[in-house]
Amino acid sequence: MKILVCISHVPDTTAKINFTAGGAALDPNGVQFVINPYDEFGLTKALHLKEKHGGQVTVITFGDATVEATLRKALAIGADDAVRLDGVPTDPMQVAGELAAYAKDQGFDLIICGQESIDYNGGIVPGALAALMNLPFVNACIGLEVDGSNAQLLREIDGGKEQISAALPIVIGGKKGLVEESELRIPNMRGIMTARTKPLAVTPLSGSAALTAASGFTKPAAKAAVQLIDSSNLDELVRRLHEEAKVI
Repeated sequence: MKILVCISHVPDTTAKINFTAGGAALDPNGVQFVINPYDEFGLTKALHLKEKHGGQVTVITFGDATVEATLRKALAIGADDAVRLDGVPTDPMQVAGELAAYAKDQGFDLIICGQESIDYNGGIVPGALAALMNLPFVNACIGLEVDGSNAQLLREIDGGKEQISAALPIVIGGKKGLVEESELRIPNMRGIMTARTKPLAVTPLSGSAALTAASGFTKPAAKAAVQLIDSSNLDELVRRLHEEAKVI
């Protein structure tokens, strides 16, 4: 079984985010980057399938040399090899196009993406990738089992869950539930040492065009200071809730 896991290189959820002058782009200075959490669930599921059915797990991301530490972590977790599409992504359709250009002739049985990345939260790449490759797509996937050339999938829908049967190859957008958090794998020393010798290929871009560009970023407004009102002054509390907070 040949599995491709698409990895996003994203800021850690605890990182303090700043932007360059004018708010044009993220300032990476001092920011710790990690594997996108949704992608971690997908990678762990891919390793489970490999252990059960045999095969190979390849991880891929689109980025410059700074993303290689994230790919090496995926290799240390257990992926067999890694691919870096050499460029700086600016648009989800560009990312999907480059992933499709790489994967179309590789014969993958299963392509696993995270449902979305936690930096932009666009959720566009998995579905666009499936469309460009003319493959079935299951989003919000929380369950996956493979039997020969068929897959049984479980996905979340509004108000419930849906059971789906599909023939391989397919693309999925996975999330928590694909595996549980307790099953996520942490690189051990042996994995870290082995990752240094695993293949990491750098592939030139195919020329997919970016269809959009960010014009600027702004942070949410800072929270106002807490106002303390004496417990005996109910009239003042009601006045502020009515005139200032406008909740009554």
